[in-house]
Amino acid sequence: MKTDAETSHLRRVSNWKLHLVILLVALGIVFVLSLNLGYAHIPFSDILTILAKQVPLLNNLVDYSGISTTAEVIIVQIRLPRVICGALVGAALATAGVTYQGIFRNPMADPYVIGASTGASVGSALVIVLGVGVSLLGVNTLQILAFVGSLTTVLFVYSISRVGSRVPVTTLLLTGIAISLFLNAIVTYMKTIASDRLLHGLTFWLIGSLAPTENWDKVFAIIPFILVGVVVAYLYSRELNIMALGEDQAQHLGVEIEKVKRILLVSGALLTAAAVSISGLIGFVGLIIPHLTRVLIGPDHRVLLPTAAIVGAAFLMSCDALSRVVMGSGEAPVGIITALTGAPFFIYLLRRKRKGYTL
Repeated sequence: MKTDAETSHLRRVSNWKLHLVILLVALGIVFVLSLNLGYAHIPFSDILTILAKQVPLLNNLVDYSGISTTAEVIIVQIRLPRVICGALVGAALATAGVTYQGIFRNPMADPYVIGASTGASVGSALVIVLGVGVSLLGVNTLQILAFVGSLTTVLFVYSISRVGSRVPVTTLLLTGIAISLFLNAIVTYMKTIASDRLLHGLTFWLIGSLAPTENWDKVFAIIPFILVGVVVAYLYSRELNIMALGEDQAQHLGVEIEKVKRILLVSGALLTAAAVSISGLIGFVGLIIPHLTRVLIGPDHRVLLPTAAIVGAAFLMSCDALSRVVMGSGEAPVGIITALTGAPFFIYLLRRKRKGYTL
């Protein structure tokens, strides 16, 4: 006989389509609210008019004669790319979190668990401290080396964790921890030799911020990588469901465990690298969002992955909007906001789920 809690959970899971529609509506509301919040006040009606003007089928149907050029520039050239970057980064980190938790069958796993974040921090520290300055396709050296450092670290951890033809999960996690500690030592050394001016910039990046994303080049630079990572993760959602039963059981059911691990690890690293390469190290998104969406719609990765992407996008857009107004004319790094809001909520989830739940 099912308990009241189990019955309530099954009811929520069966209504996943309704939850998905509600979350999409909430995402749209958060999107418009994020465009409204900022030092310069722009009414909602003006924001909607400016957005309609950018749509080819609607621009001739809307009267935008009352919209000032300043307001249009603020929305289109500054806030809109930043909000879209926030949505992309949040979706990428949340999707990577679901992927890693599914691979490791560990609810404490997140996108940074095998060194993706520390690899990116080493790349960024080298650029900021050494002052290298070039660009490629509109992306500067910091983003390039952060991306390369993150992806290279994950591939390196995977290669040295190999035992014969297999890569045990425990070995992979322990190797990731060891490599992360080593790379953190390099970052700490770079901090000690940096000047006060450079140290401020490095610290701000390591905390995480969307302030540098206020241009369209950053949006176009990360969209291809995030799309590829999300699509690949979703294509293997069935395998993630089967792997939740255990590796031996999944292998008996025809899943090529090591191949799937390798593909999903690279996919998760690609998502994480693309996100942190432009926003810095924003924590907690990839940890708490999978938990929250799993409580809402259950452990089926076919639904969990897109839902987590939506919730992650809305969560990070909300945190970034708050970071822009919490200090008045100044701005707080969004990484601080995600930590301050995410940590208590995560503890609350753990307290509610003390008896455990299915991944």
